[in-house]
Amino acid sequence: MAAAKQPNLDSVTTINDDGSRYFLHPSDVRGPWNFARRLVGILLISIYVLLPWIPINGAPAVFLDVENRMFHLFGLTLVPQDLWVMFFAISGLGFGLFFITSLLGRIWCGWACPYTVFLDHVYRRIERWIEGDAPARRALDAAPWGAVKFFKRVLKHLLYVVIAALIAHVFLSYFVSLKRLYGFMQAGPLEHATAFGIVAFLTLVLWFCFGYFREQFCIIMCPYGRLQSALTDDDTINVGYDENRGEPRGAKGKAEGDCIDCRRCVNVCPTGIDIRNGLQLECIGCTACIDACDDVMVKIDRPKGLIRYDSFNGFAGKARRFLRPRIYAYCALALLGLGALTLVASKKARPFNATVSRVGGAGFFSDASSVRNIYKVRVMNKRNQPATVTIRLGKDTPPGYQLSGAEQTFSVNALDEMSRTCVVIAPADAYIGVSDVVLEVHANPGDVTLEKTVRFLGPNPQSLKTPNP
Repeated sequence: MAAAKQPNLDSVTTINDDGSRYFLHPSDVRGPWNFARRLVGILLISIYVLLPWIPINGAPAVFLDVENRMFHLFGLTLVPQDLWVMFFAISGLGFGLFFITSLLGRIWCGWACPYTVFLDHVYRRIERWIEGDAPARRALDAAPWGAVKFFKRVLKHLLYVVIAALIAHVFLSYFVSLKRLYGFMQAGPLEHATAFGIVAFLTLVLWFCFGYFREQFCIIMCPYGRLQSALTDDDTINVGYDENRGEPRGAKGKAEGDCIDCRRCVNVCPTGIDIRNGLQLECIGCTACIDACDDVMVKIDRPKGLIRYDSFNGFAGKARRFLRPRIYAYCALALLGLGALTLVASKKARPFNATVSRVGGAGFFSDASSVRNIYKVRVMNKRNQPATVTIRLGKDTPPGYQLSGAEQTFSVNALDEMSRTCVVIAPADAYIGVSDVVLEVHANPGDVTLEKTVRFLGPNPQSLKTPNP
């Protein structure tokens, strides 16, 4: 039976001396941290799968409607003109991630990263179910090809492809409605070549990443591990080894420290490092080594926590500082971005939107009897049902002013927009000069009214005594 490769600080464990790939087979581990991570993983996968099925205001909870150029986000509908709102979302989430990293290290990588979630809680579980525990998998790797090995490998990768296809279809449902996606699946691939090509490409990429590339993505391609070196300090909480308590290590009964050098923490690591060598780029903070070490400590009747969540200062016996200047700075910037997003969203989370602009050409038209201004009202219905819209003058409009046709009422289709030209007329005896008028845009269902204040232009009131030439 092939033995597991031992890590060191001079090379990457997953690369052999000749440059070839060394495939890791982490040992199984049980414990409270692993159980908690599994619950979080199940929750995150459930959210990913269910969001397209949850309707809010007639649209999925999260839906980027590429065809109609709309983005539905928990009841908020954004159009291309609202793209600037994403600045607050991205900046708020970005600084929020900086805040979490500065406080808790790579907790995102180990607990919430989609790549880690699917790899650890779906694909590795399938592999263990088919091929057995870590020693059995290494033995299968070293064994010559035969009927048993061929069957297990084909079954494993067949399930990998099926799961990858399911993930790809769920991903597509964030851009194509479920009804249309179901129609795509019923029709032939050539009828919807673009959608089929996207799903096929994603399936292939996911199968390659989760079935072959695995931890290499975290070690080689993902920039987050390198970014954290600029975001963490000696007070950041990370998974680490208490060297003061564990050293000098040695066999049970001979070691002066608590570490008996059982290498259990190494065998369970999904990136192949030895946590006792200190904080390393490859560590994703998955807590597998914590559960493994705690299990050993209980068996040899020593206190848990030889490997634990703590800061460099904590491991060194110094005072821990959770709140410090960079934490305040990142938290303030994150709250600023998310607060601005919340404020903007509260104003834009309406069932419809309306804009009023002046029609090009002359600013106004006048004669001895009246002054007229022409406006273009553009209404966008954000609901997934038709809306009846009425345009009228607001109560703050100067007395005597009239809207051509009294009230303008029309219907706007679901998730559609329509424009109407409105003429505001000021009779000569009511005209008071340049002033503000208020246009009310009322929509049903929802009984929502938007008020738009626009400038009413015109000549000097005295000039109306003589008609314009």
